[in-house]
Order: sequence, then structure tokens, then C-alpha cells
Amino acid sequence: MPLKAKETVQSVLQRTADLLELGPDVEISVMLVDNETIRTLNRDYRDKDAATDVLSFPMEEDLPDETAPQIIGGPTERMLGDLVISVERAVEQAAEYGHAVERELAFLTVHGLLHLLGYDHEQGPAAEAEMQAEEKRILSILGIGR
Repeated sequence: MPLKAKETVQSVLQRTADLLELGPDVEISVMLVDNETIRTLNRDYRDKDAATDVLSFPMEEDLPDETAPQIIGGPTERMLGDLVISVERAVEQAAEYGHAVERELAFLTVHGLLHLLGYDHEQGPAAEAEMQAEEKRILSILGIGR
């Protein structure tokens, strides 16, 4: 695993959360894994038996306010969900695209976070263009180039 993978992901998540004004009570679980682990998760949860670069498992759903579950007591954090990033795949893609591993990890982190926030590039060309524009905007503001 690249030496700074954890630090890169943590920094990008924090900076992006600040940029998007998500607030101090937001929580995201992150797992940095290898290709075999993410392939298994991809197969088990998405019926796709192949390694991928990032998986997002949102905890929040688009429910009308009156039907949204109300949690009484317990922690006050807003749990957005889980991100699983294949560091092995990030290294492969960085080499393929000709940029630094840290840049690839930053992109995958932003991409995964946007999925947790409801963006979905698989919903058609307009949704894909919207998500790509937001990724580009965030990475640019964070000073992370292509």
C-alpha cells in the first residue's frame, strides 16, 4: 500500500466535507483494500464479479421527511455511509493515466463521497455530466490537477 494512502484519503475527505459545508457531525467509514477484497464486495453487493476502484454504500436514502426514520437518543452524528477504495487498483490506474497515486486516490475519494451524497453517474448522460462537473470543480478547488 502506498505510504500516504490513508493520509491522502483522510485529508481529501476532510477538505471536501469542509468545501461542501457538510458540518462537523458527518461521519464516513473508509476501508482501504486490495483488488481481491473489493472484487468480493462488488460481487456480493452489486453482482459484478470484477475488481473495481471504489464502492460507496450510502446510509441515507431519499425518503420524504415524514417517512424518514427518526433516531431518538444515541449519537448525533450524520452517518453518510461507507467507502471502500482499492489502493491496488488506484496504483494501477495512476500508472495507466500517467499521474500520481495520490491524485488517483483523491479522485476516487471525491467520486465515492459524491455517491454517498446522492450523485449517480449510472443514471444517464445528464447525471454523469453533473457528477463529472462536480468532481472537476472540487478537485480544482482543492488544487488537485489531472
